[in-house]
Amino acid sequence: MTDTTPATEGTDTLTRLEQEGEIAADYLEGLLDIADLDGDIDMDVEADRAAVSIISDSTSRDLQKLVGRDGEVLEALQELTRLAVHRETGDRSRLMLDIAGFRARKREQLTEIGAKAAEEARGTGQPVKLDPMTPFERKVVHDAVAAAGLRSESEGEEPQRRVVVLPA
Repeated sequence: MTDTTPATEGTDTLTRLEQEGEIAADYLEGLLDIADLDGDIDMDVEADRAAVSIISDSTSRDLQKLVGRDGEVLEALQELTRLAVHRETGDRSRLMLDIAGFRARKREQLTEIGAKAAEEARGTGQPVKLDPMTPFERKVVHDAVAAAGLRSESEGEEPQRRVVVLPA
């Protein structure tokens, strides 16, 4: 029987997430080579998940092809990258992929939407229903609403699932 303390469990988790990032980076590097696109891979661990970003120094819009309209291609590439990690490790991955800062910008916008919806729900005393969102988008909005001191829940079925901000 092995003795695992919280410190060693944390180290094990960090090592596993770093390994996920390495596998993802290798997969994405191959993809960039095949597509003949320039980009640097940045790896990190954020909120107990591996985070991999493809960034470019050039001002070209090449990487935008990998983002697609409203991030649709980015979402598909994230799923493919998670599958590549799963194939190597045998474990399900919650890896987050960002390309050309798309998710970072989106996160800022969604945080603002969540804060405004919380303000509206607090002011009117009525629930505020937002437009349908992806799971990533809903998570960011839920976090923003919680930070504003209110509760929110998701309702509906994919792809029409939406956040409802509840008044206090």
